[in-house]
Amino acid sequence: MRALHRIVDREPWVLDDPISLALFGDLVRARLEAQPDWLQDARSTALRGHVLLRSAFAERRMREAVGRGLRQCVALGAGFDTFAYRQPPWMRDARLFEVDAAATQAEKRRRFARAGFAEAPNVVFVPIDFETTTLAEGLAAAGFDASAPAFFSVLGVLVYLSEEAVGSVFRFVGSLPQGSEIAFTFTQPGGDERLALRVAALGEPMRSQFEPADVEAKLRAAGFRDVLLLSVDETNALLGSRSDALSAPRRMSIGAAIV
Repeated sequence: MRALHRIVDREPWVLDDPISLALFGDLVRARLEAQPDWLQDARSTALRGHVLLRSAFAERRMREAVGRGLRQCVALGAGFDTFAYRQPPWMRDARLFEVDAAATQAEKRRRFARAGFAEAPNVVFVPIDFETTTLAEGLAAAGFDASAPAFFSVLGVLVYLSEEAVGSVFRFVGSLPQGSEIAFTFTQPGGDERLALRVAALGEPMRSQFEPADVEAKLRAAGFRDVLLLSVDETNALLGSRSDALSAPRRMSIGAAIV
């Protein structure tokens, strides 16, 4: 979605991520550029807008967290996110822990190496099999310091976890020192059934859906003092004035909370 933004949408970029294009093979990219119309229907533009907005929001919150002194940042379920390869100067003195399945990380690193992108020295790849290893154990083994505050980005992840697993993530981050923060997305009940069926067919069924009030209650119970859930109007404002078809989610789905 971030790569498609550079192919079919117009400036201003919601997220300035030109290197995401390197993840596509030349043939796939050529086909997309030759036939972009199907990427402009309402469902495609809304989904793309959501993906772009959540990343832009999380990166802004990360910048603010680093600005107030946090030096540990964790991308949980990082997938093919490109931030590790396009870090701005303000990230230079912080460490970035990317947490995901080993196979996903290996493919991502292979593609970027093939495209000629070097890995930054402050990035730590943390492959975790959550069937056998907890988040706390996996991060500790990778050098994460649980006695220091940290920033967590958890985008497009919670919906695939059980409600207990979501609570476990919140409790772990909430147990970290004051100032720690989590930026996240969640899914409300009654969403896109076609998308739910599609991801289930791919082996990743949606498992957790929450009303906004329930998300806030879970966060406060886990130890967070400041909770922000972006309203639909606030999310729309992040898109800025546009001349393309990008749209924002019609429901609250993006938030952040500070310990």
